[in-house]
Amino acid sequence: MSESDSIIVDTTNRIFQDLGDPQTVNNAKDDGWKKPLWAALEESGLTLTWVPDTLGGAGAEISDGFDVLRAAGNHAVALPLAETMLAGWLLAQAGIASPSGPMTVAPVRGISGIKLGKNGKLSGTAAQVPFGRDADHIAVIAHRDDDTVIALVERSACTIKEGRSLADEPKDAITFDGVAPLSVADAPDGIDEDTLCHMGAAVRACQMAGALEAMLGISVEYAKERVAFERAIGKFQAVQHLLARLGGEVSAAVAVSASAADAIQRADGFGEHVFVEIASAKIRVGEAAGEGAAIAHQVHGAIGFTIEHILHRFSRRLWSWRDDFGSESEWAVRLGSLIASKGADELWPTITAG
Repeated sequence: MSESDSIIVDTTNRIFQDLGDPQTVNNAKDDGWKKPLWAALEESGLTLTWVPDTLGGAGAEISDGFDVLRAAGNHAVALPLAETMLAGWLLAQAGIASPSGPMTVAPVRGISGIKLGKNGKLSGTAAQVPFGRDADHIAVIAHRDDDTVIALVERSACTIKEGRSLADEPKDAITFDGVAPLSVADAPDGIDEDTLCHMGAAVRACQMAGALEAMLGISVEYAKERVAFERAIGKFQAVQHLLARLGGEVSAAVAVSASAADAIQRADGFGEHVFVEIASAKIRVGEAAGEGAAIAHQVHGAIGFTIEHILHRFSRRLWSWRDDFGSESEWAVRLGSLIASKGADELWPTITAG
């Protein structure tokens, strides 16, 4: 980690610890904590980490942004930070300046059929948009005849059908019929719904890795403090075995998500090598999310399921994030199809490329 990376991560962690501590948030009677936390994130430039300074952003490296997202996952942040960063990145690809305030992106499930008509207005619906109703603006990929465009849309102009994720966060269907974008620009070559899905999958992988790290720490501390049969449960071999398995899942998730982030940082675009890295990350981190959450709850027993304990803040977000931008099974099918199409002789060169 470079000195710049360290400063960004330290700043991120300090803001979350001061204003978004999971236990403090869990005990809060209302959402009063959200406004000061968002203001601090925005003031520090973290919400527009991936937006060039020429467009009003922080102008940080791709790797810096993924470090921020891993830290956000480590604190179970219940704000559209990742979505705003992703929207800023998408708008920047088309040279569109990002507005202040929370944003989200659409579509998040591949081709959505959102179109930009000759009258300059959008049509179509995007399903399962994270934090849809909480966003001030939406970065949208749409089609104008045979061309792909990127549009900045005011959320208040859209029709929202509210939904909820497993983490009880907004996951809405957004209809754009008759909405005139605030800005529109042609998408550069290589930027389309599939590219957004790739970037979104890498984002979720880093968030999940951060959440898993936190769950490991919480579980280890609980095993030290919880006493049964006059001994801390962490002294029992069965519990030690569970924690070792959880540590293995966390290590795998951190390693593969970091590898995907590094591949995106070093590549000029989202080619085959980057696809393999992202697909591998979403698959392996998704598996770790399922296994890791189960182990953490097993270590905690019944207390881990109560609303008073913070463990659910992490496990429910893991379960939600693993399906965003494609579940591990969807990515496994895509990755398997690529490998099969290339033949046995290309298997090793493909997985070791880059």
